[in-house]
Amino acid sequence: MTAASTPKGERRRHELVAAAAALLTEGGFDAIRHRAVAERAGLPLASTTYYFDSLDDLIEAAVEFNGRAELTDGRARLARMLAGEPTDVIEFVLDQLIGESDSQAVMLRYERLVGTGRRPYLRPLMRQMGVELHQLLLEILTAGGFRMDLERVNQLISVVDGAVVNALIEVHPDPRGAARRMLLSVMPDLGDQ
Repeated sequence: MTAASTPKGERRRHELVAAAAALLTEGGFDAIRHRAVAERAGLPLASTTYYFDSLDDLIEAAVEFNGRAELTDGRARLARMLAGEPTDVIEFVLDQLIGESDSQAVMLRYERLVGTGRRPYLRPLMRQMGVELHQLLLEILTAGGFRMDLERVNQLISVVDGAVVNALIEVHPDPRGAARRMLLSVMPDLGDQ
């Protein structure tokens, strides 16, 4: 048994991943550095290289941590919706695709998404989580009473992403609002939910 597989080692590794995930959300890929992660986690600098073979491994763990947390939250919210909790389907979809309303947070999120293309080691993980996100969105929209298939979900994601990117280019103060308006324009019946 290695130190990394002990309960203490697992806890430390988790603390490092959570710290890296928080830095990723706050500042993008450039914010994840060995020293910054160790300081955020309150652990010695050497712990980052002890528990991770490289900075790329740590970044991948942080991306997965954030992505899995969002998917888990979305599935839990879907379960509540299926149990009868009133849910605004549009806002639910936008929560899954965009997250926060704050334009700076949205910009950082999209920078991370685009930035994964320059990191080939992230591609398999992003593909897998993308498949899971598409399936979750299909289930959300279907549960909301809409006839959906994965092709239509892909179209809706493209509409939202295009609206967000255009809003960010125009330095629009509310990219989520722009995405909401565009989504409603292509699926007007969503506004009745």
